[in-house]
Amino acid sequence: MVNQYKMAKHFELAIGDNTFTFARKHEAIAAEAALDGIYIIRTSVQATRMDAADCVRNYKALANVERAFRSLKTVDLKVRPIHHRTADRVRAHILLCMLAYYVEFHMREAWRELMFADIDQAAKATRDPVAPAQRSPLALDKVASRTVDDSTPAHSFATLMAELGGIVRNTCRTPSAGPDAPTFDVVTTPNPTQRHALDLIKQIRL
Repeated sequence: MVNQYKMAKHFELAIGDNTFTFARKHEAIAAEAALDGIYIIRTSVQATRMDAADCVRNYKALANVERAFRSLKTVDLKVRPIHHRTADRVRAHILLCMLAYYVEFHMREAWRELMFADIDQAAKATRDPVAPAQRSPLALDKVASRTVDDSTPAHSFATLMAELGGIVRNTCRTPSAGPDAPTFDVVTTPNPTQRHALDLIKQIRL
């Protein structure tokens, strides 16, 4: 139990038949404190291809991978649990989920101006990668006002999808017509937010 939290290296223990004493290793504690909060990132990529700043940025970009897996497993796509019983079906399921996340990724990028997301992505490539990340003034304004430029509500991805879910197609038949009479479809007219979101989707280029 003494090393449960990896602290045994900082204490000198003396255990006898009827005694137990301990003392702190002050030099070891001071050396650990001097490096507290400092970490080193190493890479095999040549400095001519990726300098130190880009190395840190790429390391921090792993957070995007973790966010993608969280979206896949729980938040949006809910890949788990998988009830398939053959390897081919599992692989096919995972492939479809990855394709679905690929589509979601491009939708999120296209909808940045409608969501709480920061539009100023170019700043990520120039700001100090070691300093704490800071959102742009525009993003902070969206969070504070909970609105976007046109004063409509700012959305998360889930709420924007729910907003688009209000667009429906109704299959209609003229009044008093028989069951064999022809039908026609009527699609509800999108509101300004829905129309804006659909226009942004059309601008996606792969």
